[in-house]
Amino acid sequence: MLSENRIKKMKQVEMFCIEDLVPEQHILRDIDAAIDFSFIYDLVRDFYCTDNGRPSIDPVVLFKIVLIQYTFGIRSMRQTIKEIEVNIAYRWFLGYGMMERVPHFTTFGKNYIRRFADTDIFEKIFERILSKAVEAGFVDASAVFIDATHIKANANNHKYTNELVKVEAKHYREELQKEIEKDREEHGKKPPKPPKDGGEPPTKTVKRSTTDPDCGLFHKGEHKKEFAYTTHVACDKHNFVLGADISAGNVHDSVMFDELYRNILAKFPEIEMVAMDSGYRTPWIMKQVFDSDRLPSVPYKRPMTKEGFFKKYEYAYDEYYDCYLCPNDQILKYSTTNRDGYREYKSNPEICKNCPHRSRCTESKNCQKVVTRHVWEEYIERAEDVRHSPQGKEIYKLRKETIERVFADAKVKHGLRYTQFRGLARLKMQVLLTFSCMNLKKLAKWKRKNSPPPMISCSFRLFLSQFLLSTRKPHSAAA
Repeated sequence: MLSENRIKKMKQVEMFCIEDLVPEQHILRDIDAAIDFSFIYDLVRDFYCTDNGRPSIDPVVLFKIVLIQYTFGIRSMRQTIKEIEVNIAYRWFLGYGMMERVPHFTTFGKNYIRRFADTDIFEKIFERILSKAVEAGFVDASAVFIDATHIKANANNHKYTNELVKVEAKHYREELQKEIEKDREEHGKKPPKPPKDGGEPPTKTVKRSTTDPDCGLFHKGEHKKEFAYTTHVACDKHNFVLGADISAGNVHDSVMFDELYRNILAKFPEIEMVAMDSGYRTPWIMKQVFDSDRLPSVPYKRPMTKEGFFKKYEYAYDEYYDCYLCPNDQILKYSTTNRDGYREYKSNPEICKNCPHRSRCTESKNCQKVVTRHVWEEYIERAEDVRHSPQGKEIYKLRKETIERVFADAKVKHGLRYTQFRGLARLKMQVLLTFSCMNLKKLAKWKRKNSPPPMISCSFRLFLSQFLLSTRKPHSAAA
């Protein structure tokens, strides 16, 4: 039956309590019950004058406004304030009455510039929320998942300059140099000669945005070339973000691994396995993980060999004699260890000249095949053993449910697909606040349910200890 509401009640006066207007199952109720935000007073106390100036806006209210923005993925502070003006639940969360005036949308921006810029306030808020999840027993850091994703910069792709910059030396160059000298000495070789250019770093041309100089030109796979930033993230088995770092979009994922891994390891020494994608499958990263008595879980990486040629794995390495055997059962002997840390194994050109497989082996004019092997290659081989283990397969399968889900939620639900800010510092604030809110939502929901998830089983710990005991530390092949 059709009915019409002819009585207009817009101007009707009613008595009510704002507490009763917020639904019992609203996420802000869960968040308010999960954590006491009064800790913010201690964090910001030094940023305010104690005996001069007019009273400030309550800093807890200020940060709660930002948490509302990032929790619900509101695109800007201006829009956030508009939403707070008409949303009863938002007003309740801030402690504001229905008729109380909401701060102007520029208030937080001015406070950021005058007080919070170049401080660690956002890191401390992130750490405090994460610590509450740890205290509640919700974080399972027995296995961590590390990956990176790009964030589109607020920059015009057509406005840039070509700049000549120096290529930064690898941060582990000194350690690698010692390993090279040791390896050459064990093979009866002299230390490598100093470079002819006097050790000056090489240069390369990069495109630098004139709109936002801090970002970098990003291009990977099917993605189009665009100026972007990259956020490097570690999460646990229950999708709690344990740490995050930011870099320009043209910085490789593996370069940012070291600092992020050290920070995560310092906070969570219980880590037993580290799951990563193939971009992190480098000798240096595998060495770090194994040397810290943890196991890496990385996927198979397809050899980047020209089509129709033998793959590197078809050349068998003989550890006892320190040589390679080609598919035609000929020996490639050790020649030298180059400055990049690769041992070079070379074939006999006289034998290769008449080899029926030469067209699939080498196109060199002198008919000589060269196979390289990194001085830390054994760490890659140990990682391959972990990959084939049941535990390694089990942990790597969780990547799509953990770190990939974290990135999907951050981009779709929290607006981290792009940034409206410019500069590395402002973007770092956005990233930390986004992941703080994601952790906060999960913490609040699980606290309401009051059911912490199961922790890691004893069988996995047993596998870890047995694997580390059964695998020996890498040694020189010539020893």
